[in-house]
Amino acid sequence: MKSGQDPRHLARILALQTLFNNIFQQTSSFPVKEIADIDKIQSYNGELFSQILEGVEKNKEEIQKIIVKASLERPLNKINNLDMQILRIAIFEGFVGKITPPKVAIDEAIEIAKIFGGPSSNKFVSGVLGNLMKE
Repeated sequence: MKSGQDPRHLARILALQTLFNNIFQQTSSFPVKEIADIDKIQSYNGELFSQILEGVEKNKEEIQKIIVKASLERPLNKINNLDMQILRIAIFEGFVGKITPPKVAIDEAIEIAKIFGGPSSNKFVSGVLGNLMKE
């Protein structure tokens, strides 16, 4: 498991919170500095954070197609917003953008799902990303 202070791990957490916030804030979102202050994050990997935000947005359609294929029996409208953002980050980072090895992206997604998701989020995220790895 990653250290809670690992700059790359913290960048992923901030990216998750920013993407999740953007679902509800149509006009503007909280600046990352405010989110980092709330989380008491002093240092994170800004480059990875930016790559994730830009990459998820730029590749949204491709990522959605991958999620549909890998989630098998669960329709997109039945995936909760938080799990969807976790999947988007992992799929972009490990499979579409290829900025992190896929296994690392999956491990990180599962850890983040354990922290922020519901009781079955980590199992769902693991299952979807595991299906993707099989292909």
